[in-house]
Amino acid sequence: MTQPYVRLNKDDAAVLLVDHQAGLLSLVRDIDPDTFRNNILALADLARYFQLPTVLTTSFETGPNGPLMSELKETFPDAPYIARPGQINAWDNGEFVQAIKATGKKQLIIAGIVTEVCVAFPTLSALEEGYEVFVVTDASGTFNAFTRDSAWQRMAAAGAQLMTWFGVACELHRDWRNDVEGLGTLFANHIPDYRNLMNSFASMQAAK
Repeated sequence: MTQPYVRLNKDDAAVLLVDHQAGLLSLVRDIDPDTFRNNILALADLARYFQLPTVLTTSFETGPNGPLMSELKETFPDAPYIARPGQINAWDNGEFVQAIKATGKKQLIIAGIVTEVCVAFPTLSALEEGYEVFVVTDASGTFNAFTRDSAWQRMAAAGAQLMTWFGVACELHRDWRNDVEGLGTLFANHIPDYRNLMNSFASMQAAK
């Protein structure tokens, strides 16, 4: 059974960054480490660009999972930051759920480490409570392609939409006439080849 096309709406979306922690980063083997870090930061930058409410959470950061990526703290100094003392499923933490409900948004854009646990569990829990969930696949990571694909299938079967950070940005933006330079610069900062487009565009603008 096919799902209807539900588009992201920047006025009704919030971003959940789950367990992007130093220790857990070392477990990710289904994507190149540098590419993965870039994708996480791209998602963070688009959340800030579109002014989306963002919730940060970590799992047992005083243990082997380690601290949250410092870049995320710097990007969202005022965002709710929930250091879960032990709950594996972030949705089992009342403070985390309350922070989400406080945004008043019904669309949740989620990414994290590892995909089949830290992303899948809260995704399934949020879907069960009636939220629309959009999983950012390339800003989420895990041990290998087998576990990743199993998690993607489980979430998609439950109704989650699987997207990339670039797709998320474009669907939120809707129309290039809203802002060419701003979003184009964000893309150029995270996609080296996109910088060529922006340089070409800048040259054409200067020649007018």
